Formats: sequence, structure tokens, C-alpha cells
Amino acid sequence: MTLTAFFLSSCTKDFSEVNTDRNVPTSVPADLLLSGILKNVANENVSIAWGIGNLVAQYNAKIQFVNEDRYLWNEQNGIWNATYGNYRNLQNILKTYENDQTNAYHGVALILKSYMFDRLTAAYGDAPYSEAGRAKIDGTYTPKYDSQEAIYNGILADLKKANEILSKSTNAIAGDLLYNGGTAAIIKWRRFANALRVRILMRLSQKRSVAAELQAIVGDPSGNPLFTSNGDNAELRYLALSPNQWPLYDARVGSFDEIRLSKTMSDRLSAVNDPRLPVFGRPSQKSIAAGTPKVEGIPNGLGDVQALNFNGGPQGVSRVGYTFACLVCNDAGQPAPDPTAPRGILMTYAQQQLLLAEARERGLITTSDAASYYSSGVLSNFEYWKMVVPSSYGIDVTNGAAYLAQASVALTGTTAQKLERIHFQKWVANYFTGMEGWFEWRRTGSPAIIPGANNLNNNQVPVRFIYPVIEQSLNGDNRKEAVTRQGGTDDLNTKMWLIK
Repeated sequence: MTLTAFFLSSCTKDFSEVNTDRNVPTSVPADLLLSGILKNVANENVSIAWGIGNLVAQYNAKIQFVNEDRYLWNEQNGIWNATYGNYRNLQNILKTYENDQTNAYHGVALILKSYMFDRLTAAYGDAPYSEAGRAKIDGTYTPKYDSQEAIYNGILADLKKANEILSKSTNAIAGDLLYNGGTAAIIKWRRFANALRVRILMRLSQKRSVAAELQAIVGDPSGNPLFTSNGDNAELRYLALSPNQWPLYDARVGSFDEIRLSKTMSDRLSAVNDPRLPVFGRPSQKSIAAGTPKVEGIPNGLGDVQALNFNGGPQGVSRVGYTFACLVCNDAGQPAPDPTAPRGILMTYAQQQLLLAEARERGLITTSDAASYYSSGVLSNFEYWKMVVPSSYGIDVTNGAAYLAQASVALTGTTAQKLERIHFQKWVANYFTGMEGWFEWRRTGSPAIIPGANNLNNNQVPVRFIYPVIEQSLNGDNRKEAVTRQGGTDDLNTKMWLIK
């Protein structure tokens, strides 16, 4: 019996170790999770801008397969899937450091959570938030849809907390694709947190009073630091080689060339002699052949036949700017575009400054003056494109000061006229920033978006995405409750709480 017990003991004492698969880890270091989340979020922001955001804001338009440009959107699940897919990994970071109020990863995770859920709720309205990502934690597989107001209250609280945590953090950050990590990145993440607070408070500024919160931020630059230059921009810089290239770099030329410059963009920038126009669109091939190179866009929302034949066909319509082109989307006599030139933009200094210009003009803050915020926003956007666009492309965006001095651009006139100019410059600065141009238009109505002649949405610009259809089977009761709460119809034209 003793001998039997000995053998049984020998066979079982290392049983758990033998049955542990070391190739399937149960935990992943925060730095590895962080880098994957950042890349996924930035890439999805580029993709949604290309496929929908740039079209609905009328930066770009389509010449072929034009459904998206005519508002036949159906499901647009990119933001939804990216948010909840990345939030699973983000939850692992948050759970690891939830009791550590001084760890930089905790603060960074709260900022990314806030960024992702702002985009989600701004696009869809009510959504799973407080119970989201809890399947592994407590078995919540059908999370409730929180109201949009509750989501924004949570986002603002998390951003404030993130700033406070990071103000006490001293640990180096690794896996940081936005700010290169280390301890030097902490102040930049704090600035991003507070810039996002400004953006979100301005989103809410027509729903409730935000003046005190905005003033508390801008009035305390030490406690609530903001972006100070383009060096603080929250953006992913792509590499020359796969798999870390610009997401559109390996696109098929046929698919890429379905999207061209919008006539709205070319007309508006031409009207104010804007040197940034060649950044966003190339001269049409027809105008080059005629010896009179000209950037000329196509109206949004045309039918397939009209779009494909506009101005004599594709040769008469400007392609998207060379900076954003794919590998084989080069023009005659030019080398392949540089895959490291474009960025995955989350938020920039120019966008922040123009939001603050609006806030100051509307009397929501008392710090500085609207003209100062406005000029720094415009000039920094010029400097941004000067920095981003390779000099070999021959695009001159150096004369921002002369541009700003034009009577049609300078911040003069009535309050309404000043706000119109601020909104126009913000519209330009939001180019290729996800859905931000659309979000801002919904809030301000400026500059105008006029549905195309052949739109399929009863001459209405959509104001939200419909929920993924799969939610009807996976989380039907909670989805139904949210639809009822928002107006009873899961529709592109149903106004969410934010814009009612």
C-alpha cells in the first residue's frame, strides 16, 4: 500500500504543470496589448474615413459603385466591431491596473476607452457601455445599452481620472505607437486626454452647459495641459514596409480610383485661394494633357452613369491627393507614393485650437481670444501638411500667413460670420480624421452639406449608423429597448439624444 501511494504521488505531483500549455498564455503584458490596440484603432479610423467619412463630409466623392455617396449605407459596422473587439484587450489592461492610481498604463487605457466609445456613441447613439466587455469577468453576454448621455458622463469622468493618474505616474510606457513611450510620453498622453475633453464638451455644448468645465481646463494649463503644437498630435506614423504601412497602400488601383476629390472641396478651397487644395487632390489628367493643370472635383451623390461620365469621364476628375495614394496609384512620370507620408489621425493641435476658437467666440471660455486660437489653428494645419507631404511632391503649403490675411479668411465680421469661418477651417482640418467632419457638421450645420442630386435618402443627409443586424439575435431585447428610447426606428435619419 505504501509503494502504491508512492507511485500515485509521483505521477500526480507535477500534473498541473504538465497540463499547462505554455504556448497559450493566460495573460499578456500591457505593452503588447497597447501596441495592437493603437494600430487597430488608427487603421480603422483610416478605413472608415475612406469608405464613409470623407464622402459624407464631402471631402471626396465616388465615380463608380456610388451607393455610399448616395446614402445607401446599410450596415456600417467598422466602428462597432473595432470598439468592442479592441475593448476586450483594453479590459485586460484595466483589470490589471484598476487598483493602481499611479500607473501610466491605467491612465492610457482610460484615454483609449474614452476615445473609442466617443466614436461609437457619436455614430450610433445608445450602446453597450457600463456592462460591455464583461463576458469573461462576470458572464454578462447581453449587456444593456446605456443612454448616450450616460455614456458621455462616463467618458468625461474617465478622461478626468486619466489626467489625474498620469499626473502622478512615473513608470515608463512601452508599446506606445503614438508617442514613442518612455516617461517622456506621459505629458503627451495627458495633453491628449484634455484635448479629447475639449472635443467632447463641445459635442455636448448644445445639450447642456459646458462653460465651467471648459474654463477649468483652459484656465489651468499645469493641472490640465493641452496640446501645444503639432508635436503633440495623436496620430500613428506608418512605416515603409508591410505589415505596418498606410492601410490604403496595397489597395487595387481600380478600387482606389473609384473615390475622387469632391467638387465641394475643390470649389470651396479654390474660392479662398487655399494652397492646401493640391494636398487633397491632384490635377485632372485631362487638364494636364491640355497644358493647364487644374484640380477639379466631382459632385457628390451622382448616379452611376452620371458619375462615370462627369466632365468627360474619369480623366476629367481629380484623383485623391498623392500623399494618400496606393502603391500603383502614381501619375505618369512620378515614382510610387511614399507609404510613410500619410498618418492615422486621432486628433491634432489644429483641431483643438479651432474648437477653442469656437468656444471663445461663443463665450464658453474667457481665456485668450478667438482670433489667437483661430490663427494658431489655421497656421498649424498649414505647418502640419508641410511636415507630412514629402518635398519631392512639389506641393507648396508655406504661405499660411498670407492666406490668413485675406479678407475672406480673416476672423472678422459678426459673430455668425466668425463662427462660419471657424467651422470652415475646422472642416478642412478634420480631413481624413475618421467621421469627425460629419460629427461636427451634425452639431453645427456648417459648412453646409447638400445631398447629391441622385441621393437615395429623400434629400436628407444621414445622421447616424444603424445598429449591426446581428445584434437583433445576439442582444435583441436590449437593442430593441435602445431603439424605442431613441425614437422607435433604427434608421439613418433617427436623431440621437446628442442632436435632438
